[in-house]
Amino acid sequence: MSNLKGHEIRLKSRPDGMPTEANFEYVEAAVAQPKDGEVLVRNVWMSVDPYMRGRMVDRASYVPPFQIGEALTGGTIGQVIAAGKGSHFAVGDYLNHMLGWREYAVVGPQAMPQKVDPKLAPVQSFLGALGMPGLTAYAGLFKIGGFKAGETVFVSAASGAVGSIVCQLAKAHGAYVVGSAGSDEKCQWLLKEAKIDKAINYKTEKDLNAAVGAAFPKGIDVYFENVGGKHLEAALNHMRQFGRIAVCGMIEQYNNTAPAPGPSNIIMTIPMSLRIEGFVVSNHFNLLPEFHKEMGTLVAQGKMKWRETVVEGLQNAPSAFLGLFKGENFGKALVKIGPDKAV
Repeated sequence: MSNLKGHEIRLKSRPDGMPTEANFEYVEAAVAQPKDGEVLVRNVWMSVDPYMRGRMVDRASYVPPFQIGEALTGGTIGQVIAAGKGSHFAVGDYLNHMLGWREYAVVGPQAMPQKVDPKLAPVQSFLGALGMPGLTAYAGLFKIGGFKAGETVFVSAASGAVGSIVCQLAKAHGAYVVGSAGSDEKCQWLLKEAKIDKAINYKTEKDLNAAVGAAFPKGIDVYFENVGGKHLEAALNHMRQFGRIAVCGMIEQYNNTAPAPGPSNIIMTIPMSLRIEGFVVSNHFNLLPEFHKEMGTLVAQGKMKWRETVVEGLQNAPSAFLGLFKGENFGKALVKIGPDKAV
């Protein structure tokens, strides 16, 4: 394997507004051999996520920005094909790590590798429902949102990788749940598979505020925010006293070239004694054991469902990423890089 080469996706230029295919380049590169404590992984599945848009901007944030001319990074699942001395992993192991956007990766501790068991669930589910998006849903609902059994919950982007898990976790604890999504198909899935109480198609609804009000005659206890804009304004108008808003994302604003106006009704936080808190999942890894316990029980009981949108081929990863901002994905957006078994 000393002359091994593989393809990777690099950031060619920084986008201005909505990214385009021209901001990426697909290149061949030499693959290094693993040193002591490292492993060589052939990547199989890769995640594309909205947060990656923020890393394309050259600014300080909770994670460093992507660099021009370098391979992008992100969650991926791969199989070990070679191991250096002293490695904690063996050839054949499946790892969840952060060196995606490439066919091969030399993985050390900095890539936060975690061994996954393909016998527990399909390995790609550890990039979605059983991985970071699922933990995001769990932390946001219970820790940030302070959800209590039986409360009312509104979820925007409810059919997405995070939102769909939020909906089902809340339903499992007796909540009244309403979700918004961008198509009738997604709304039907939420009603029939995720078993939520009501679904709102925000693309066909003429008055989102009125629709949210009609769906919550007694008000909203917890709003799980994934979208921003009109969704946030509608939620603010219908929150119950002492309601909580867990801000996971605001995908509606990620490609803005100028600051978006703030919610015109932010004053509602005062008379209703509301709490709004943003969060990043990496600050809540301590919740992993209880999250896995909760999800394991729900999966075993058949009370946890998820959808995946799969794009084949690493060269098509930019297209899969851009599709996130057009609503093209249903559930978790994934890129299939190579065969399920590397060895």
